[in-house]
Amino acid sequence: MTPKDVTGKAMHHVEPTAEELAEGLRLRRKKRLNNLAIDIFLMIVSVLMLLPLVFLVANAFKTPAEMLAWPPTIIPNDPTTANFKAVLGDTPLLRWIGNSIAFAVMSTIAIVATSSIAGYIFGKFRFQTMNVLFALFLATAIVPFEVYMIPLYFQAKSLGILNSVWGLLIGYLVMSFGIFLIRQNVIHSIPDELLEAARIDGAGEFWIFFRIVLPLLRGALGALAVLAFFQAWTAFAWPMIVTTTRSSYTIEVGLALFQTGFTVDLGRLSAASATVLIPSILLFVILRRNFVQGVASTGLKE
Repeated sequence: MTPKDVTGKAMHHVEPTAEELAEGLRLRRKKRLNNLAIDIFLMIVSVLMLLPLVFLVANAFKTPAEMLAWPPTIIPNDPTTANFKAVLGDTPLLRWIGNSIAFAVMSTIAIVATSSIAGYIFGKFRFQTMNVLFALFLATAIVPFEVYMIPLYFQAKSLGILNSVWGLLIGYLVMSFGIFLIRQNVIHSIPDELLEAARIDGAGEFWIFFRIVLPLLRGALGALAVLAFFQAWTAFAWPMIVTTTRSSYTIEVGLALFQTGFTVDLGRLSAASATVLIPSILLFVILRRNFVQGVASTGLKE
């Protein structure tokens, strides 16, 4: 039977011409070539970005003579663990890593908590000065940390929390970008109708926040946790100021000790840096899906 359209008229199947088939084949071939070129370009960029990391790990297993040899080698000819033994034996590396982990974890918890609460309020509540307050929060992102670093140091000194995790934490409790990230996800990912339905059923605001909002923000919170952890883990200026004893150093301050005014101990510095990479890589591998999902959904429109 001949197919009919919505008006009841018979529809006739039109066979594509040879020119149309050739044009379609040419466009598909061009698209495949473009995708192949993009894939090759991204692979080259990825290799170039990973090359310094590969050299870092390789140098950690090289002898001093091989490390200074030219041309440089990627795979060590005579692998050795002497650099790792020297770092672990001569420096409190594990203590520095422990200080950094404690600082980064506590900062991440604080930033996730403050950002989720503030982001939810700015995203779903309406009050007269909301836009002004939100603009002030965003404006703090353009203020360099060096501007208020010294007053913050005197505040930490007056509280008696220097050379402690609490002294490190006082400068990393709030992240303005985190508030913006959560606000955008709240606006675009959580419909107002869902919250109104919960309120009609008698749910309180705290119940709504913990049982509805936070589960729906799992991806954004994972992305924020990665950003907050890396921010604290790689912090250098503030820990260098607030910690003055060797046992209270973070790993970033401890790594600076391998460089003096005239020499750099490349072997031990590479071994220590390679060890420091392990927590960061593990965290990103665990939360990589949440990170991509949370960042990607920030710019979605309704």
